[in-house]
Amino acid sequence: MFAIALQQKKYKTYTLSDLAFNSSINVVPERGGIITSWCVKNQELLFLDAKRFENPELTVRGGIPILFPICGNLPNNKYKYNGNNYFLKQHGFARDLPWEVIGNSNKDRASITLVLTTNRLTRTFYPFDFKLTFTYQLKGNSLEIFQTYTNLSNTQRMPFSTGLHPYFLAPNKHQLHFNIPSMQYVDRNTGTLHDNDCKLDPKLDEVDAIFEKLTGLATTVYDRSRGLKITLSYTSAYSTIVLWTVKNQDFYCLEPWTAPCNSLNTGYRIVDLEPGSSCEMLIRLTATFV
Repeated sequence: MFAIALQQKKYKTYTLSDLAFNSSINVVPERGGIITSWCVKNQELLFLDAKRFENPELTVRGGIPILFPICGNLPNNKYKYNGNNYFLKQHGFARDLPWEVIGNSNKDRASITLVLTTNRLTRTFYPFDFKLTFTYQLKGNSLEIFQTYTNLSNTQRMPFSTGLHPYFLAPNKHQLHFNIPSMQYVDRNTGTLHDNDCKLDPKLDEVDAIFEKLTGLATTVYDRSRGLKITLSYTSAYSTIVLWTVKNQDFYCLEPWTAPCNSLNTGYRIVDLEPGSSCEMLIRLTATFV
């Protein structure tokens, strides 16, 4: 049995549930369309800094923020298009803007669909007419995120990169083992290249590793302390996985990106939508307690 409930907390919160499996997600449209909670067998899988979440002046640290129209940052937060300079802060603006709910269903799964469309504010940062449509679907131990990116312009192409920034709860990070399908990674703090040893060093002040040249479409994390396996799978548009965490915080982030930092300037792996066209992407998260 599937259910959808709406509560007015600090923000309007939709709870989608699979009652037979004791799984659920919370979705907050007005706070960047974010998923703030994902439970499987009544076990919370996501980290959320509640104080930051309640302050609309701060970016959210936790849940599953949406990254668009860039992933990562730009040098001096600046890019150039048609001879003009534009400014975009890290990870873009989609995670900070209110999204609109346009539908939901509990027929054979629990699902909700949200949209974000160009407005006067977005045009000051990003001079393109777009529509983003995200559908979150919950069934059993899986969460699927279907995405459609539409270029509403009849004349100009629309360059962008996109991604998600899931914060996974991990009170014992030394018990984590990663299976990321890449032979090497770049330490973004030092710029050095390392072999992929499938581990995370929780003693470091910050881990910020970027994995490219992916050899598969799924990444798996084993949390031995919780007897938990999380599988992150994605369509081929996602070319990059970023692993990020900071010392003494009970989370790690495993982020699928379509392109690395600064792609809006370099054009590297950028998605470049033709006028009037759309593209679709899918990310699936599956949690298994073993």
